Amino acid sequence: FRRRSPRPSRRAVLHLRDLTSSFAPADMARWYNERGFHFYVTDLSGHGGGDARHRGRPGKGAFAALDSACRHLRENDGIDAIILSAQDSAATIAAYWCDARRADHPVDALILTSPDFGRTARDSLDIDCPVLVIVVDQPLVGRPRRARRGADAIRLGQHVTWLHLDPADADHAARAADRRRLFDEMGRWLGAYMYGQVRDRLL
Repeated sequence: FRRRSPRPSRRAVLHLRDLTSSFAPADMARWYNERGFHFYVTDLSGHGGGDARHRGRPGKGAFAALDSACRHLRENDGIDAIILSAQDSAATIAAYWCDARRADHPVDALILTSPDFGRTARDSLDIDCPVLVIVVDQPLVGRPRRARRGADAIRLGQHVTWLHLDPADADHAARAADRRRLFDEMGRWLGAYMYGQVRDRLL
């Protein structure tokens, strides 16, 4: 899937999904397009990415699929700057791939939404690009749920920003306000890193 920005641009977002996560929200694709990013979605479910959180480190098939996707963006579509975006179990693949490929600098930034690192939480990675981790706190419905392992327990690199969001309630206006806050914070983070004002802090 590809949704091109109406602006002339050599920047793109590559969003990872697998069968355990939902498709990229349409408002997110529009948000990036309006800021001059082409938006791509690639499916890792056929490359050993569907149950990576249960097996530990992702397999070579998922890494090869990511290598191929980034190569296609650069060689076929003329993309110079890539932001890699991933959610849930796909975040594990993205993080380990960035660590394994750090010498090649394959992407310019990494955004992980609701990452679930599972048993890999004790690992320490060395991701050299800026990382934004968006953690959506789980509401307590019925019995209390344990927080996802790996959120604050895993070390990802030197330039990591954590954004904690409260879950949206049932009110439509509140959900819309939450989305606006998410995009506002993402915009500030992108501006800081894409234009050289490095900052590492909790949003």
